[in-house]
Amino acid sequence: MKVELIRIGNSRGIRIPKALIEQYGFGRGVELRIENDRLVMVPDHRPRQGWEEAFRRAGESAKDEVLLDTIPTNEFDHIEWRW
Repeated sequence: MKVELIRIGNSRGIRIPKALIEQYGFGRGVELRIENDRLVMVPDHRPRQGWEEAFRRAGESAKDEVLLDTIPTNEFDHIEWRW
């Protein structure tokens, strides 16, 4: 997709089509960087953004199984493993 550089004060900018903004999750800001002679623009998200809500939707953890307790022990567990 080709876009024109537009004048914004003493700078230049581009207009990003709404469909691309929605598709890539751009909010009020983006991160810009240069990689291999290309301008890369990625959504500006906080680390772990949305994790809290995902944990809430996952539900109560009281019924979670501890999977390691279901694996039978072997020779390594009895002889070789030392803390």
